[in-house]
Amino acid sequence: MTFSLVVRDAQTGAFGSLISSSSPAVAARCVHLRDGVGAVHSQNVTDPRLGPRLLDLLAAGAGAADALSELVAGEPTADWRQLLLVDAAGRTAVHSGAHALGTVGEHAVEGAAAAGNLLATPRVPQRLVEAYLQATGSLERRLLAAYEAAMAEGGEAGPVHSAGLSVVTGAGWRVTDLRVDWSETPLQDLTDLLQVWEPQREDYIVRALRPEDAPGYGVPGDQR
Repeated sequence: MTFSLVVRDAQTGAFGSLISSSSPAVAARCVHLRDGVGAVHSQNVTDPRLGPRLLDLLAAGAGAADALSELVAGEPTADWRQLLLVDAAGRTAVHSGAHALGTVGEHAVEGAAAAGNLLATPRVPQRLVEAYLQATGSLERRLLAAYEAAMAEGGEAGPVHSAGLSVVTGAGWRVTDLRVDWSETPLQDLTDLLQVWEPQREDYIVRALRPEDAPGYGVPGDQR
């Protein structure tokens, strides 16, 4: 009931995540990012605890494939899980358990991995990766382009209701963390959110890292 994409931007080292599902609040449960370490999605019959475990293995020095193999080998519920990750070197790995739901798809290249379950077509993950690689602009815009392409390919077998788009750049937190937790039009809502957020993103980074240089908020009561 989910399709998603994790990426590492080779030029900046930033990690990004795009995810969508028919279930509510998918990004709250499935997305795990860590500066300088990697990006992980834990989905299908979701266990949110698996994401931090994979990130810990990456942080300890394992590559994506080795980290995934180690976790799956020691995890008795692995057959119900779908896991995808990218590490700090851009290496990727995907696991779809034997009990993954419905039509399952995977596609991974250096720097980008996608997977899904209950898909309209198994080509959806490939379209996520292809569209991301073909897109231009900010990492956020490239992730959104991937979402648009996946939906055009059919997306999930049924209607999707939630989505998330997140990026970490080394600042110490998710500098972009946009979520649509329940909607009839999550793609449009996420597009609208990014339209509002992206012009302000750098201002919020400055406010955190250099408050003495913080720009005004432009709201009533702010006299700067």
